[in-house]
Amino acid sequence: MFGTESSLSMFLNTLTPKFYVALTGTSSLISGLILIFEWWYFRKYGTSFIEQVSVSHLRPLLGGVDNSSPTNSSSSSNGEADSNRQSVSECKVWRNPLNLFRGAEYNRYTWVTGREPLTYYDMNLSAQDHQTFFTCDSDHLRPPDAIMQKAWRERNPQARISAAHEALELEDCATAYILLAEEEATTIVEAEKLFKQALKSGEGCYRRSQQLQHHGTQYEAQHRRDTNVLVYIKRRLAMCSRKLGRTREAVKMMRDLMKEFPLLSMFNIHENLLESLLELQSYADVQAVLAKYDDISLPKSATICYTAALLKARAVSDKFSPEAASRRGLSTAEMNAVEAIHRAVEFNPHVPKYLLEMKSLILPPEHILKRGDSEAIAYAFFHLQHWKRVEGALNLLHCTWEGTFRMIPYPLEKGHLFYPYPICTETADRELLPMFHEVSVYPKKELPFFILFTAGLCSFTAMLALLTHQFPELMGVFAKAFLSTLFAPLNFIMEKVESVLPSSLWHQLTRI
Repeated sequence: MFGTESSLSMFLNTLTPKFYVALTGTSSLISGLILIFEWWYFRKYGTSFIEQVSVSHLRPLLGGVDNSSPTNSSSSSNGEADSNRQSVSECKVWRNPLNLFRGAEYNRYTWVTGREPLTYYDMNLSAQDHQTFFTCDSDHLRPPDAIMQKAWRERNPQARISAAHEALELEDCATAYILLAEEEATTIVEAEKLFKQALKSGEGCYRRSQQLQHHGTQYEAQHRRDTNVLVYIKRRLAMCSRKLGRTREAVKMMRDLMKEFPLLSMFNIHENLLESLLELQSYADVQAVLAKYDDISLPKSATICYTAALLKARAVSDKFSPEAASRRGLSTAEMNAVEAIHRAVEFNPHVPKYLLEMKSLILPPEHILKRGDSEAIAYAFFHLQHWKRVEGALNLLHCTWEGTFRMIPYPLEKGHLFYPYPICTETADRELLPMFHEVSVYPKKELPFFILFTAGLCSFTAMLALLTHQFPELMGVFAKAFLSTLFAPLNFIMEKVESVLPSSLWHQLTRI
């Protein structure tokens, strides 16, 4: 049952260097095989096999509760996943539905900080949008429109403003008022006055072109341009009302605009409406808008996904406690909220750090990349206050958002509920965001502990095998010293037992 120190020393002395080489080599081989299997399993399933077995089989035996395992998605989520699973195309840049005013907001930031909040690439995209929406082939027939057609192509802001004034000297021109409201007005109040003047001129042009739109392709293009101008003016007037605190008025203007031009979904006016309704805390109206626009057939956005998550979190966040949830498990309402947060985070993983104020906000750009850092900034810039207003919502987000990346299959580009995450987002965001901002990148999935452990064990035992093969005598001395040190506490216990027990009983135990 017990062994003496002399028998242990005798046993160690009988071990040859070949034994140590075989021992370390076998250990290295076994740990290497485990490492290869663990790596293959992680690449295929995104988790460690040893960790999964431990959580699934050992933790319940120890009385633990597993709340991190992914649940089955609803049928609607599965349908969305199937419909959205497609090959990744090049990144498409969208106009920011909540873009600020250059003169009243972006320029003010430059005056205060000395930094340029907009990149040349972003402003160049805006110039292209203006030429697309505010010009047509028949502009040469009307001198003010011809001047404005050149003004939208000007790179110098002062040249554009001068051209707008020149066009207004000839005749009332809605697009000239738009340019002045966007770039020359230094306050929202001034911008609103100019947009109201633009509205009068724009409505007159729209009515005239509406009567002539069927007289030829030229008139159709002119009517399409006048429609774009009118929608743009009304939308910006609604945004002015929202910024000036007249939120209910802004909501009415947005609803009227969506009813009058239901087919112009490219402007994403519903995102402006959602933000205004959240400011009014009209959560039932917000849910009604989401029911219409959070559809499988419609493109998603951070505003859609995170607003849906906020509404579901609102139902449980005030009483949510991670400690209580770990003991009793998640309720149905809490599970729905967590799934909604996971869905939102998978769509745009950059938003939580801004909502949780782990990363500093900057002014949003005029264009955004969906699922990119630019969209996250644009969303958080306007919606952070709405999350703060719902008690416990940010706490629930903080406790659950990182679990998303344990649910997504590996590699990360595979996706789970949405189509694969585009790999070009970082490059596109770098072009859209100013240089002083550190662009967020898609969170990398960390290697599980057991892969790192087996890799270290394999490397260590392989090194021991090599050293033992090259320096057998020296490594034999080290091995004996290590084993002697390892068994020193056992020898100490044996000596104590021998000194306490009678010699006859001790001899009988040692013979056993």
